[in-house]
Order: sequence, then C-alpha cells, then structure tokens
Amino acid sequence: MTRFAVIDIGNTSTSVGVVEGRRIIRHGRLPSRDGRRPEPIVALLRRLAGAKGIEDAVLCSVVPALNPTWLRVLSKACGRPPIVVSHRTRLNVRVDYPRPASIGADRLANAAAGWARYRGPVIVADFGTALTFDVITGDGCYVGGVIAPGLPLMTDYLAERTALLPHIGLGGRYRAYGRNTREAMRIGAMVGYRGMVREILEHVKEGLDDQRVHFCATGGYAARAVEGLDVKVDILPQLTLDGLVLIREMNR
Repeated sequence: MTRFAVIDIGNTSTSVGVVEGRRIIRHGRLPSRDGRRPEPIVALLRRLAGAKGIEDAVLCSVVPALNPTWLRVLSKACGRPPIVVSHRTRLNVRVDYPRPASIGADRLANAAAGWARYRGPVIVADFGTALTFDVITGDGCYVGGVIAPGLPLMTDYLAERTALLPHIGLGGRYRAYGRNTREAMRIGAMVGYRGMVREILEHVKEGLDDQRVHFCATGGYAARAVEGLDVKVDILPQLTLDGLVLIREMNR
C-alpha cells in the first residue's frame, strides 16, 4: 500500500498528513514561516512518516516563496517530484472561471473534496488567515466564490492601526456588551464576524438555482467562527487534505 504525504501551505500555518490508501493516518502542523528552511520540514516528515517514510506527495500552496524548499525536500524524500496542485491539475469538478490560474490551490482542493462528499450544490468556507467561500454547482462545476478578511485579521488590524487598542485572543465567553476594552473588541470580532458570514452565505445562495445547497466549513478558525450561526453547517477540519488525497488518485 502506497504511503504518501499531503501538504497544504497556508499563510500562517502548514498542514501535513501522511496517508495510507485513502486514509490520513497521521497529521501535523508547522508554522509556515518555518518552511523557509529544510530542517523543520524534514523533522516533521520524519515524525509523521516514521521509518517507513513516504513514496509520493501532493502539495498545495498559497505562499509561492516557500515552494522551492518544500519541493526539494519532498523530491528527495519520495524519489520523485510531488504533484503540485494548480488549475491544470486533473480534478473531479469542472472549472468555469475567467482566469483559472488565479484560483488558490487550496480552494481547488476544497472544491474537489466538497463535491466528492455531497455530489450536489455546495458552498465551502475556509476560515484561515483569509476567509474564502467557494461555490460548486449541482452538476459539479466550480464557478467562483467570495474572499473576505479572516477572523484574526479583524483584531490584528485594530491593534496595529490604533494607538490604544491591544492585541487580543478570541477565546472565552462574552456578554451582550463589553465591560472592558478587550471584551468589547472580542464581541465586535466574534458577533460581527458571524453576521458577515451569514450575510455572505445568503448573498451567494441567492445566486444559485438550487436552494438545497450544502454548507461546510474548514480551516483553523471554523468551529469558533460559526458558533451560534443559525444555519446548518458541517465542520470538516481536514477537508483540504482530503481533497489532496482525491487529487492524487486522479493524477497518478
């Protein structure tokens, strides 16, 4: 049984899974900035793959500057160049988009996994440094989406662009209104973000012919961002990596 790695390089963190057959058996993360050097990559791969190592790899990245280091390490580890996901990669969905080269590789992987899961119209939201919504129609066609600021950008921007507002964490409970600055900022971020997600989702659904659309969410902030959202949402933390597993099947 072939053992291979699936890698999703994001702006903030990089997710890596080791796969046997179709199943992700181990999963780990690396701060994306650490991917500038080969040593942290090699250490993570060794920890996840063990003595058996890996024979192949699939890479999707939204940080092109990191790709050369990852490609060198993966090619050496596998004895062959990895599959690098792009609009030219064979997918299980058709792409109807004016400039397909501009679609992020992670969004293509999400589309592939979303369509494979539902086999019907689906909106995939990825809650990372940026928030993306991707739309796949009922006949399996990727038609576009929406890009918005990610949840951490909302609080980071306030702290960086004002003199008195601090950096805050997004965890913890909150009341109807803040009794201190940090609580007030947390309410603004969490409740305001939930409202933005709801409005974008409704706006996108209005443009679809089939209103029986599925909605799923992935990314590191997904569970926190959709908490209390009054719509049905499936939270699928490994959706992007699942899409990369499918992409390997279609391209090797």
